Amino acid sequence: MQKTHLASLLHALKSLQSAETGSGYCVPGIWSGKESGTEQVNPASYFAHIIETILSKCENHAPKESDGDWKNKAVVYNLFVRLAAAFDHNGDGSISTEPLSCGFRETGTLLKAIALLPYIKNLGANTIYLLPLTEIGIKSRKGSLGSPYAVKNPRKLDPLLAEPALGLSAEHLLKAFVEAAHILDMHVVMEFVFRTTSVDSTWIQEHPEWFYWLKENERTRNYGPPHFDQQTLNRIYEVVDRHELHNLPCPPAVYREQFVEQPVTLHREDDTLQGTAADGTACRIASAFSDWPPDDQQPAWSDVTYLKMHTHEAFNYIAYNTIRMYDRALDNPATFNSTLWEEISDIIPSFQEKYQIDGAMIDMGHALPTRLKQTIVCKAREKRADFAFWDENFNPTPEIRNEGFDAVFGSLPFVIHDIVFIRGLLNHLNKTGVALPFFGTGENHNTPRLCFRYPCQEAGRNHSIFIFTLSAILPTIPFIHSGMELCEWYPVNLGLNFTDSDRALYPPEKLPLFSAFSFDWEKNNGLAPLNSYIRKIIEIRSHYLDLVLSGEPGSITIPYTSQPELFAVMRTVASRSLLFVGNSNTNETRAGWLEFSMKNGSLFELISKKERPIKEHRLEVSCKPGECMLFELPHDEP
Repeated sequence: MQKTHLASLLHALKSLQSAETGSGYCVPGIWSGKESGTEQVNPASYFAHIIETILSKCENHAPKESDGDWKNKAVVYNLFVRLAAAFDHNGDGSISTEPLSCGFRETGTLLKAIALLPYIKNLGANTIYLLPLTEIGIKSRKGSLGSPYAVKNPRKLDPLLAEPALGLSAEHLLKAFVEAAHILDMHVVMEFVFRTTSVDSTWIQEHPEWFYWLKENERTRNYGPPHFDQQTLNRIYEVVDRHELHNLPCPPAVYREQFVEQPVTLHREDDTLQGTAADGTACRIASAFSDWPPDDQQPAWSDVTYLKMHTHEAFNYIAYNTIRMYDRALDNPATFNSTLWEEISDIIPSFQEKYQIDGAMIDMGHALPTRLKQTIVCKAREKRADFAFWDENFNPTPEIRNEGFDAVFGSLPFVIHDIVFIRGLLNHLNKTGVALPFFGTGENHNTPRLCFRYPCQEAGRNHSIFIFTLSAILPTIPFIHSGMELCEWYPVNLGLNFTDSDRALYPPEKLPLFSAFSFDWEKNNGLAPLNSYIRKIIEIRSHYLDLVLSGEPGSITIPYTSQPELFAVMRTVASRSLLFVGNSNTNETRAGWLEFSMKNGSLFELISKKERPIKEHRLEVSCKPGECMLFELPHDEP
């Protein structure tokens, strides 16, 4: 067999097998198919065995689909490698940020991510979505490890993802990871960060014109988002809601005057790059903040900065109308920061060439200029027509589809806490139709975990069952946020839908997006894991895929139930119908009935595989907290 990156990784591991690398090194039993607990292993032998098992499948491995059909069949496992593949291997109660004496890391690495692939495949997932793996900035670094979104160099990988014992780079291991995924008939989608960089980006020295620069003085010491009075805020909301982006209200002059104009020249002082404006004013890179809504209360993003997408002199500042809700005056090729756009649009093709990835998730896609997004998509699809593109956008609109995207993040995680909101979202989608699939999930790394919302973790587990089952019958891409199957409750990041008290409890030093942390792989948070249930739901969904993926208006209806907390959704396409019934109450059993035109008969419930009788036109159901039922209806039962 031709020597591949995976095979050379195996060779490196075998060369370590005879060494004393395994003393006291433990791995979670669940990684090998056990229910819980740990097992002590020689790490070199353990990982070598997994890779040998994967490589043994090469002989019978059929080429993966290349007609784009794989994108419709995607079931996603969202993997933040540094976190999801982390474990307290020496059992000392902490996750070391330095390698153990054996040369293997406790933080997550790409080697351990390869070892997780059979586990993930066994869940029913067939697509790995990797959060950013790129090199992380040093300046203003958050937590002990820094944010993966503070990208220092978008073409280099974070060296922390390598295993020092192997002597192989993170780049080599990513190539091996993608090879292993492809052998297992899984696809790999990477997240790319194009709207921001770290405040010490490697681009700054050669291209200071790609950045916003602040005057270095007392006034800018407490620099932050612009302040708008209430009347101006009302006006901003009004015109943006109407998509009237001409002459948008700009920030006050006192805010705009904090920024210096190009050109900016650089020099080194105490090993730090310092900027000087044309008039001699000392200046520094302007850090970032959440720009929408324009009075957003999220803490400032001190470790990242916005890239300057346009060169228009009248818009030389960071605000909602220059970095997301672009004023129409910027929709002019003469204002495009063209060298930056060219660099950005070449990054994904370079990863396609180097790593053979299958798709890209665009971070903050809602804040990139439309023409730039179209160029990014076009260049990547020149290399591979079935390359997947997902957008961090909340509404699955035709406009995003026309930009070339296959799916959006969607708004489901923001409505899952209230059945009234879910009903409103689904009624809206039923009326308008669904132009693009959205992620079928109640959580991601920026939102509260489903179990975080409940003081009782059992209630969180029940809610996870309800949301995953419901989303599986909607026009979504099923999305397993790593750790959800273990009923993890600890937040990864405090991005959206968190409170000030949450922020006080979980500073960056305690958040897994910025610091060393591990899931409770050993005890599953004291609850039965959801692995087998997730697998069952995904299997049922696969039998009704054409129906589930239909986004036609009228294909998502909400039947009446006699008990309001028993939520029902009917998916109907042509003569086929699938009925979901679930108990949205996470603590108490709820019973009620649905009415049918059939007077007497029965329906087959797909999850329990039991017949349920219809008597006198009524289907009586009783659901435990979070319990769900799925029925395929006869052709004459709309």
